[in-house]
Parts: sequence; C-alpha cells; structure tokens
Amino acid sequence: MHFFNYKGNKLYAEGVPIERIVKKVGTPCYVYSKKTLVRHYHAFDDAFRDVPHLICYSVKANSNIAVLKTFIKQGSGVDIVSGGELFRALKAGVNPKKVVYSGVGKREDEIEYALKTGVLMFNVESPEELRAINNIAKRLKKKAGFAIRVNPDVEPKTHPYISTGLKKNKFGIETNQAIREYIYAKNNLKNLVPIGVDCHIGSQITQLTPFVNAIKKTSDIIENLRNEGIDIKYLDMGGGLGITYDKEAPPHPGKYGKAVIDETKKLGITLIFEPGRVMAGNAGILVTRVLYTKKGTQKNFIIVDAAMNDLARPSLYGSYHAIKPVKKSNSKKEITVDVVGPICESGDFFAKDRELPVFKSGDLMAIMSAGAYGFSMSSNYNSRPRAAEVMVDGNKFFIIRERESYKDLIKGESF
Repeated sequence: MHFFNYKGNKLYAEGVPIERIVKKVGTPCYVYSKKTLVRHYHAFDDAFRDVPHLICYSVKANSNIAVLKTFIKQGSGVDIVSGGELFRALKAGVNPKKVVYSGVGKREDEIEYALKTGVLMFNVESPEELRAINNIAKRLKKKAGFAIRVNPDVEPKTHPYISTGLKKNKFGIETNQAIREYIYAKNNLKNLVPIGVDCHIGSQITQLTPFVNAIKKTSDIIENLRNEGIDIKYLDMGGGLGITYDKEAPPHPGKYGKAVIDETKKLGITLIFEPGRVMAGNAGILVTRVLYTKKGTQKNFIIVDAAMNDLARPSLYGSYHAIKPVKKSNSKKEITVDVVGPICESGDFFAKDRELPVFKSGDLMAIMSAGAYGFSMSSNYNSRPRAAEVMVDGNKFFIIRERESYKDLIKGESF
C-alpha cells in the first residue's frame, strides 16, 4: 500500500497536492512518501519479529541519504555494493555492524575502506576476491567476517537481466566449490572469519517457490559447513521480493516471512535480508510535464519532459509503470498512445500502445512505482541535468536533492 491518492480530482502525496510540489521544484521530479517508506519497512521487519534477524536495506534501489536515514532511524542496516554506497550510508548514520558488502567487483581501496569502517561482513563472490580480502585484512592487521555468495542454480522466474542465482549468471560461487573455499579459508586464510552464507537469486520475484528452493539448498550447505567445524551464524537471504507494477500479485512480506521461518527454524541462525524494491518501489513517483502531443497515421505520441535518463527501467527491461494524470479531467475519453521523452533514441519511452486519458500540452503526469531503480539509475545522457528529489512527510514536503544545473554538468571537467 502507498500514500499517493486522489482527493477530488487532484493527486496527492500524503497530505500534499503534487501540483504544489511542482510549482516549487518544476519537472521532472521524483516524489517520495515517507509514510510509505516507514510502513513498508515495518511490514517486512514485522514478518520476522519472532526470530533473530537483521534487515539491510539495499542501497542500490534508492540511495538518497534522506531515504537511507528514514530506514536507518527505523532500525535498518544496509546492503552495499560499492565504496560510494558505504560513504552514503555512513553519512546517513548507519551502524557499521549492520552493513553487509555485496557485489562481484570490489576494488582494493573499497575493501580497505570497508575494513577500516568495521562492516559486519563481506559477501564474497569469487575465490580470488576471498584471497584479496584476506591479504588486505592482513596488511591492516584486521579480521574480516565473510559469507560466500552461493549460487544455488535456482530459477527465480523473473526478467533475465535481474536473475542472479543460475549457473550462467556472473554472481556467486557454485555449491561444491563454495564449500571447498570455506574449508580452505578456515585452514589457510587466517585474517578471515567465516560467519555466514549468502544466497541471493534475483530481483522482482513474485512467487515463493524460488525462495523456498534456494533455502533448501542453502540449508544443506550450512549443515555441511558445521560438520567441518565452521560456525555459521548468519544466513543472508538477499532481497528480490517483488512489487505490483501492473497485474503482478507478489506474496505479502508476512507470507514470505512465514515460508522462510518454516524452512530455517531448525538451523538456529540469524537471518539477514536485503530488501530494496519492496520497501522503496511503490513509495515514489516520477512527475513529468507534457510538452507536445503528436498524431501519426500509425501511432499517437505524448512527448514529456522526463526521459530514459531519468527512469531507465522501461527502456532497459521493457518494464511497465502505471501512468496517472496529476489532475483528472471530467472527460472519460481515452486514446492509445506511446509516452516518450526528448532523448534521441527510439528506446526513450515510458509506455507503448497504452490506453490513457487524453493529455494536452502543459498537463502533469505521474509515473507510478518509481521509488526504486529510478533516480539511482539516472544519468546525464544528452547532457540533461538530473531531476530534483522531494520527500513528503504528512502535510509538508522537503527538497532532498536540488535539480542539477547546467554548471553541474561540467563540474570537474577541464580543457
């Protein structure tokens, strides 16, 4: 559930009309609902209240420090995949002992930064990375907690670009080799401490079966490791629980929680989760203004001032985002249109062949479910300044990132 609703014919974020926000910050802009972020965090956290667990919000979904701080104040840790994300999370006030560091390509300086910070553990993705962390920890005279990201070869039934748990994916280490690496680390890599097992199979997963199948395989690994004298304290389940963009019907976090607890209760382990989309996705919208409309012999177009550089998901994945008018018309008329941006790419679109109300030049449009993988994936392609970001809290709103200027586009450049 989210807090973007119509009051009369006007779209509101909590108690604030979107039109008021646009009057202040212009378009395109991202608008987030704090109340929705908090509700979604607790929906996930409460699903595991009866077992030891740690929620580590996935920073890559939305890395604005106001969003991070919102979750951290509720008790969240973070899942990071870069030194930059660690920097952001620390600025937002995260407890380093609630940080897990994932990602297939950690640089030496990033590993050193994380070790000096004192993160909970590294989720290790390759044998070479395991040895690199040990060498850096040895040089710094530190011990590094780690989990190996095990690739369980489970079909997550999601878009192939966001599937991460199959043998053909770049992520993780296959099961038998992972067990050998744990044993090798225990016997030879003295600056590493094996404390967890990590298993993340993909994103936008809308069924429970892939998660259950992954847990079954991972549970066997944990038992094997304990038989080898390796004390595994944490099972990191990753993230991946999907949200509703269109007609998807993902399980509620409570139902997901019950399934996970049932499968892991005999392990006597602390569960770690890395939710991102499920907490932030429906908590944000992208607001854009109609520039022009154009009728052709085969297509009708609505051209807006947002573009694929602002929200890449439709172009990258062919993803669906609902589109709503910020101010409803009294007319019931609809038209089949493509909603497109100003960028010089045919892939610059938000909707194709969509039945929408009639929009005219100057109208405001809300692209829904844009709180995750929206601004965080945005760019300056076509030298377009990135959008403003706004947080709504009750009847107030706050600019949490100023719109970039043309001067910002050339910051750091020289000739």
